[in-house]
Order: sequence, then structure tokens, then C-alpha cells
Amino acid sequence: MFSWEIFIALFIGAIIAVVFDWTVARIWLGSVREKAHDILEHARKEAELSARETLNDAHLNFEKERVEREAVLQERRQKILREEEELQERRREVDRARQRLSHQEAEIEKIRTDAQSEQARYENLADNYQTLLKRIADISNEEAKELLREEARTQAEGEIRQIKREMILNSEEEAREEANRILVDVMQRMTSTPSHELSATIIDIPNEEMKGRIIGREGRNIKAFERATGVTLMIDETPGSILVSSFDPVRREVARLALEHLIRDGRIHPVSIEETVERVEREMADHVIQLGEDALVKLRMGGVHPEVVRLIGKLNYRLSNNQNTLEHSIEVAFLCSLLASELGLDPDIAKRCGLFHDIGKAIDHEYEGSHAVSASRLLQRHGEEATVVNAVACSHGEVDATSVYAGLLKVADSLSATRPGVRTDSMDGYVQRVKALEDIALSFEGVAEAYAVQAGREIRIIVCPDQVDDIQARSLVRTVRQRVEDELQYPGSIKITLVREQRFTETAK
Repeated sequence: MFSWEIFIALFIGAIIAVVFDWTVARIWLGSVREKAHDILEHARKEAELSARETLNDAHLNFEKERVEREAVLQERRQKILREEEELQERRREVDRARQRLSHQEAEIEKIRTDAQSEQARYENLADNYQTLLKRIADISNEEAKELLREEARTQAEGEIRQIKREMILNSEEEAREEANRILVDVMQRMTSTPSHELSATIIDIPNEEMKGRIIGREGRNIKAFERATGVTLMIDETPGSILVSSFDPVRREVARLALEHLIRDGRIHPVSIEETVERVEREMADHVIQLGEDALVKLRMGGVHPEVVRLIGKLNYRLSNNQNTLEHSIEVAFLCSLLASELGLDPDIAKRCGLFHDIGKAIDHEYEGSHAVSASRLLQRHGEEATVVNAVACSHGEVDATSVYAGLLKVADSLSATRPGVRTDSMDGYVQRVKALEDIALSFEGVAEAYAVQAGREIRIIVCPDQVDDIQARSLVRTVRQRVEDELQYPGSIKITLVREQRFTETAK
């Protein structure tokens, strides 16, 4: 039977269930709301990030497009500048072409004017010839012959003058060649060893007593010294000095050093003289070899025979016109090397030619002939190549050249020997020589101006054209050359150049 208690219990349970469900539903709804809020917040953040990325991409694309457009714009500007430059260049070309056209028009106008003048002259000549023909028709045979003779004389006068000038030039050239041939023959026969400007050396002594000690009892010390050294001692009344004389500069140097050693030592007798001379000769031999090796090191050369090295060192004691022969040879070697490099030749071969070209001046009498030929034979004997041997032999024009190095050596030798200041010449002497050279030229009638150039190795003479004709100018040059050779002393040669010209100047106003 249904009871109220059960109903109430069910009712209460239903209420409790409803309350529980409502509570659970509320809790679930809150959780759903939180999740929805989180989803919305996440979606909002993602939307913001996406919007930022889109904005950044748009900004990057904008910058990229801006850079590209600026590059295109810069390229177009450069193109416009190039086109403007080309346009300016075309304008300049047009201007130049216009100037050339104007110049050509002026030349054409000048030619037209000249042609009109020539035409007028020819018409005048035609009128003159017509007049002359009319006059000839009325003259006799004798008068006609005289006119023909006068015309022939006028026409032949210029030809005769030209023939005379050519004959004079040919005669001078033939005479110069014959003179050179005779001089070379004479020098080859008469000169077998080089000459020297210096053949004596002065040695200072501390007192006059030393002279007696050097002479010795009955002259035995001086005789022993001269026998050991091969020189001549000249002792006179000149105080404080003794003269050592010898044509061999190496012997003279050995004698000088030995005598100085003996004077410092004080013990002077035949035994000490012989010992000192032998010691100095050994030292001199080593010193000569060292000088030759130093020259090779300076020039960076190798493969030279020891005998040749010794002869190179001996050149240090040879002089030519007060110029040290070893220094001259080294300078010629450097010049040959530089010239060969500029001309595309082998600088090493040229350097050897320059260093060896004067080595014959250090050779003794075992080789006959001039120093150039002697040097070539020595070099050939010691294994130098044929090009160097021939260039050295040709250095003074005594044999024919087989290579271009011979001419190169002559040029370098001339440059070294004739450059200003290479040979000891005082400034006063140089000024006096230049002034004397100009005074000689100015002393002739018809000379307007005279200038010494090239450090006094050339004189240029300007004559008055109305006072001196071509034939007189040629004669004047020969006369000046003869006076220079007779009155002046100078190393090398002097070139004489005469200038004769006429200038016609007018001023249009």
C-alpha cells in the first residue's frame, strides 16, 4: 500500500537529484564558458599575429619594390647622363667639323686667290711674250743670239751653283774618310800599349835625413829598391818629398806603399827592402783581385775567369784623361745594360761587353796590337762568347761588327767618356773654353750670334743671310773648325753647326 513516507522520500530524492543535476550543469557550463573564453583569446592573439605578419610582409614588399624602383630610376638617370655626354661629344665633334670646314674653306679661298694670281701672272707673261715676239720679229740675228746667251746664262747659273756645292760636299766626305783611314792605320802601327797622363807619384818624407837613409851607403839602398820594384826614385833638393817614377801604375803603387812602410819602420837596408816589397806585392795582388771581384759583385756578374778578374782590378790604377778606367768600365757596363733592356736585347751580354771593353789597357806586352784587339784575344782565350769578343774588338772600329752589341758598346762608351763633369775640368777652365769657342765664332764677318751648347761640345753659329750665301757658309764652317783645332785644347770633339735662314714677316692692320 502506498504510503506517504515513501512518497515524501521519493519526492525528496527527486529534489536532491534535480539540485545535483542543476549544480553539475552549472559547473559544466562554467567550464564551457572558460574554454570558450580561452579559445576566443587564443583566436584573438593568432589574429593579431597574423595581422602583424601580413603587415610586415606588406612593408617588406613595399621596401623591396621601392629599392627596385630606385635602382631603375638611378639606371635611367645614368643613361640620361651618358646620353647627355654623348650629345655634348657630338656637339663638340660638330664644332670641330665646322672648324675644319671653315679652315678648308679658307684654304680653298687661298688656293682660289693663288690660282687667280697665277692666272694673272700667266696672262702677264703671255702679254710679255707677245710683246717680246713682236720685238724679236724686228731685231737682227746678232741681237737674237745675244738674247739667247743671256737667257742660257741666267738658267745655268743656279745649276752651276748646285753642282759646285755637291762637288765640295763630296770632296770633303772623301777627304774625311781617307783621313780617318790613315789615322787608324797609323794608330794601329804606332800604339801597342796605352798611354798615361800620370807617370810619377810624390811621397812625403818626415825630414831630410830620411833621404840619406833611403839612398844608403854608396847608393845601395836606392839601387836595391829600384831593382826590387822596377821603378825610378828621383831624389833632388826639393824638401820633404821624393818622386817615384814609372809608366806602370801598379808597380808605381807597389813602390809607393813599400816606401811608406820602410819610412814608418825606419829600418832601411837591402834585406828589409826586398822583404817589404815582396809583402806589398802579395798584398797588392790580393787587393787587385778584390777590386775585380767587387766590380763583379756591383754588376751582379759571374762566370769570369780569374785572370780576367785580376785584369779588371788592375784597371783601378789606369787613367784616361784623368778618368779612372775601372769606374769608367763599370759605368759603361751599366749604360750598356740599360740601353739593351730598353731595346729588347740581352742586358747580361751588354753588361759583359761594357765591363771588358777597356781590359786591354791592363794587359802587359804579351799580346800585340791595340788594347781593343788584345782584350778580344784574351777574352776569346778564356772562354768568353763570340758576341762579347767581337763587341770588344770593335770598340775602336778596328774590325767589322757582327752583332748590334758592338754599336751599343760604342754609344755607351761615348756617353760615359763625354758626359759633363766626367773628366776633371775646373769650372774656370770650362767657362774660359766655352767663351773662347764663342769668341772665335763671333770674330768672323757676317756672324750674328754664336752659342756654345752641350757642355761646350757643340757650337751653333747664326749668320746674316744677306751677307753670307750657301757657298760662303760652307767655307766659314771649315774656317771655324780649323781655328778651333789650332787655338783650343779640349777632350773629345766639338760639333760646329751653322744656321743660315731668311724670315719674312708682315703684320696686317
